Amino acid sequence: MSDDPTHVREFFGARAADWDSRFPDDGPAYAAAVADIGLRPGDAVLDAGCGTGRALPPLRAAVGPTGTVVGADLTPEMLAEATKAGREKDGALILADVAGLPVRDGALDAVFGAGLISHLADPERDLRELARVVRPGGRLALFHPIGRAALAARHGRQITDDDLRAEPNLRPMLARSGWDLVSYTDEDDRYLALAVRRSE
Repeated sequence: MSDDPTHVREFFGARAADWDSRFPDDGPAYAAAVADIGLRPGDAVLDAGCGTGRALPPLRAAVGPTGTVVGADLTPEMLAEATKAGREKDGALILADVAGLPVRDGALDAVFGAGLISHLADPERDLRELARVVRPGGRLALFHPIGRAALAARHGRQITDDDLRAEPNLRPMLARSGWDLVSYTDEDDRYLALAVRRSE
């Protein structure tokens, strides 16, 4: 299920221009997921694999003017669409792969990842990299605006037992990567796994 960065870049690069118009009703789901992270004014948060930056406005609203919001994506076309949509005013946009983030250890309070996990080249390694940049006790939110079954149906597939986002697979993978899964929701209209960065 995981992808190499070149394939991810090609896939999303070809779809960047009409991405937001294909999913126009996702805004409230993003805002609700951001609210569940528990961000506070002044916090620093990364939107990992930010795409066109749809999470940046609610993330900015959550951390306020004194907070730090960074959107990282490895697809230049997606970042260009985020800029075109004016979302760079809500957070700094950087071209980066989550496998190697230009962020110092423990600098962040939280990471938000929408539709991220199934596009990671090496999910366990990449989740460990996300853990590196988050302080102990900080949060990780893995989100999708629809659940696993609805997403599989959209693509004409069935859910399989090896789906990384399934709780029995995700929980131990997160644990091996420095995270403790604290809540898990997989419903037709929402997927949200929240994890807390363990103290070493």
